[in-house]
Amino acid sequence: MSLVDKLSTAISPVSIDSFKSTIGRRGGLAPQNRFAIFMSPPSATFLNLDVQAAASSLLSGNFGLSSLVNDPRDLNILCESVSLPGRQIQTLDYQDLNFRNTVKQPTGYFNEDVTFTFHLTNDYHVKKLFDKWIDSIINPETYNTAYKNQYVTDVTIQQLNQNNIPVYGIKLKNAFPVTINSLELNNASGDTQKVSITITYDDYEPEGAITSALSGVKNIIGGVTRLI
Repeated sequence: MSLVDKLSTAISPVSIDSFKSTIGRRGGLAPQNRFAIFMSPPSATFLNLDVQAAASSLLSGNFGLSSLVNDPRDLNILCESVSLPGRQIQTLDYQDLNFRNTVKQPTGYFNEDVTFTFHLTNDYHVKKLFDKWIDSIINPETYNTAYKNQYVTDVTIQQLNQNNIPVYGIKLKNAFPVTINSLELNNASGDTQKVSITITYDDYEPEGAITSALSGVKNIIGGVTRLI
């Protein structure tokens, strides 16, 4: 039984045809497993100057350009899951004398931080990249904080359709990581390693299909330009 048929069983028989018609007219249901991210970390994270990691790659026969340069396009490939952020209106309660009850007055809004989950390869590429990114924000030896324009970047998250074409997007403005979650090592587990990264940002901007596609291309060009 298809997903549409399963959902239709929860709807009265009178509205099943309308339900199917609406889904078909709007291009089908949005799949959770069709998405893309575009993230170009600051230039400080691109060069891999880890001599020990380079030596390990050389001994294992995997040494190449990728051992020296971090390609930001790998982040999209290795991203297992991410959420489109929510937004909540902040309100202030006050007494409305005309209605003699407490009503809420909007005063602003706040956005949720976004958590990305990445697969970890044996060279710990993603973990090391975000380690360097966080170190570029606050120096772990001097505790000096860098200028904001040195560590922020825009991040694009896209919902794709069944043909992998973007239908909706969110651009996180001036984003940077605030948390690298812990990693568990367990002899009883046969699972592969994954790392979760929480990213904050100044604000987000919803984007349509074309605007989001252009944002993704801009992110790729910016990342490749830094590589060159």
